[in-house]
Amino acid sequence: MANPMRGEVCVTLDGRPHVARLTLGALAEMEAGLGEGGLTALVARMDEGRFSGADILAVLVAGLRGGGWDGRADDLLSVQVEGGPLEAARIAARLLALAFRPLA
Repeated sequence: MANPMRGEVCVTLDGRPHVARLTLGALAEMEAGLGEGGLTALVARMDEGRFSGADILAVLVAGLRGGGWDGRADDLLSVQVEGGPLEAARIAARLLALAFRPLA
């Protein structure tokens, strides 16, 4: 379902698969909500392993919206991400890695 060559990752919410992708618009929307430091600070926190639940949520929401989902952060507060919080963190990291990978 998800195509990693397009930067897509599958996120399963309450048993339903969704495609997530950090498009330019999704990144801009996410950055606007991040405040001081923006994307650079977020990527640094993720690289250093000192990210927060809010960071993970912001990346997941942006990725899902980039994949066509029309929800908001509040909508994710009551859903079950398949694999739990650790898998949500892995998905967020994967989305960032795919969005900023060098093109060969």
